[in-house]
Amino acid sequence: MNEFNRQALEYAIQYQAALEQEYPYVLHFWNLRNAPANSTYRWTHGNTIRIPTVATSGRVDSDRDIITDARRNYNVTWRSYELNFERIWKSLIDPIDIDETNMAATIRNITQTFNESQKFPEMDAYLVSKCYADWLALGGVANTQAVTAANVLSIFQQFVEEMDEGRVPPTGRVLYVTPRVSRLLREADAIDRTIELRNRATRITTMITDIDSVRLEMVPSNLMRTLYNFTNGARPAANAGQINMFLGHNSAVATPVKYEFVNISEPTAITDGKFVYFERSYEDVFVLQHKVDGLKFNVTAS
Repeated sequence: MNEFNRQALEYAIQYQAALEQEYPYVLHFWNLRNAPANSTYRWTHGNTIRIPTVATSGRVDSDRDIITDARRNYNVTWRSYELNFERIWKSLIDPIDIDETNMAATIRNITQTFNESQKFPEMDAYLVSKCYADWLALGGVANTQAVTAANVLSIFQQFVEEMDEGRVPPTGRVLYVTPRVSRLLREADAIDRTIELRNRATRITTMITDIDSVRLEMVPSNLMRTLYNFTNGARPAANAGQINMFLGHNSAVATPVKYEFVNISEPTAITDGKFVYFERSYEDVFVLQHKVDGLKFNVTAS
């Protein structure tokens, strides 16, 4: 092995060792964050949004002999929601560290690790716990049955039926489940298995990606809790319940972002020759009062 290849290999090993941390997360609840209501709200009083609701009267019998009265048969009401979730993160990054860690401590790697192991999980934790709190406040009642392979499909079908009764659009529903419930779904008697034969080998595929055209998203159980402590990142509260199943439609929520700022300052004498990374976000999550039927939860109490 020549010197160039040896150095490249050593660098690759050191780089991999520096970045082998927690499994990277993604935004599991991105579908809910991409809510239609985000295009309809208006900002008022700086930290408050107003979301409109349109209601109309029904049709009446026609009378061929008279001209009926002309009147306004619709009404627009506005409900206000105040943002309360404002977060920052900042770090000094010493140029010497970047050099002495063979580039493993570059700003890009540090911020990528922050996003994957801290920021994104926190955003998921806040969304699911805030949705649950708002939903309860608006009269939602959680299903508290202990989920088993024998009843997991019936609980899901009950959720679907309740959404159908509430006229929630069938397209766009997502069922979020913990890994345990995902396993129970695979063990449920009514779930079809697919057996594929390839190259004389047998592969049994039990991964379930949707049920009755409802997309399935598996979420780590620590990101499916009813309550979190956000003092530093997101940590499940001591009295948090476990959300086992969460059927959601993004028409039921709004996820406004008031302000986002990201900046990297060059080293100066004031910063002792270090880079300064800073980011700030002012955002929130709300369940819409007239769309409460668009969320369903199965929860195990703390």
